[in-house]
Amino acid sequence: MADIKNYKLALISTLAVALTACVSSPSSNNSSGTITEANAGRYDMANDSPVLEDIDINAIPEVVPQNINRTMAGNRSPYEVNGTYYTVMDTEEGYKESGNASWYGRKFHGHLTSNGEIYDMFTFTAAHKSLPIPSFARVTNLDNGKSIVVRVNDRGPFYEDRIIDLSYAAAARLDYADVGTARVHIESLTPWLDSELELQQAQELMQEPITVLASNTDIPAVDQEEIAAERQRIEENGGQEYLQLGAFSNLDSAENLVNVVIALTELPVFIRSDANSSANNILHRVRLGPLNETIQVNSLIQSIIDAGLGTPFRVRQ
Repeated sequence: MADIKNYKLALISTLAVALTACVSSPSSNNSSGTITEANAGRYDMANDSPVLEDIDINAIPEVVPQNINRTMAGNRSPYEVNGTYYTVMDTEEGYKESGNASWYGRKFHGHLTSNGEIYDMFTFTAAHKSLPIPSFARVTNLDNGKSIVVRVNDRGPFYEDRIIDLSYAAAARLDYADVGTARVHIESLTPWLDSELELQQAQELMQEPITVLASNTDIPAVDQEEIAAERQRIEENGGQEYLQLGAFSNLDSAENLVNVVIALTELPVFIRSDANSSANNILHRVRLGPLNETIQVNSLIQSIIDAGLGTPFRVRQ
């Protein structure tokens, strides 16, 4: 017991520093790809901005298409958002389309994508309504000829006049982050599908069970319709923001995590229990917050990871 108490006390000081630090202000337009407040946001949303500090967009690693071990995570079809049903493609092979692209930034940074990954605005990723997840595509800005390869790991944009939502980094690389949207051409990349056999194997992978992605959970990955609903709350500035530390079908597991975390921070730690329609049981979510502008969230997340408590992500409620 003494060792456990000493471990908790050591972590308290680490989290105390993280909880008292202030968030930096967004930068103005410069050579690193940051944008001005006049266009600071996806769909001109209030309180969204591209970066918290100067970032060298050209230093971000390029995406290299690779063999895919695709699961049902993010690929359930059809799925419904705002009363409209969308169908996921059986295969991305041969897909090409031109239309308008938008981007999303800090407001979504740290939230879950549709396949249960954590959105990182400083990687080259994208959201698409119907491409299988994950998949790879080359996106070309038709106004300047610049192109980039992105990894599709999210759903959206759920607007009729837009065909793809790029991460802030990808939009900055294509030089349209400062204007919000651009005319683009999308072409799927499938170098591993060189024969009918490989195509059949890729389609069979779509039937595999969902992989549990978070170490603190004892349930399948989050449902993509639930994530889509949260994306809408974010776009509408609805609710307050929290960190989700874990989700459990067993209440005792959730309470055990609360008892550990409550000794590490002065922020409120609580359990939110909701019906989980996909698993026909009650889901107990352990959450920390609400968060605000006086909290350096990235440092807080890293402190929780360092404590061996898994990787938390942002949620709205």
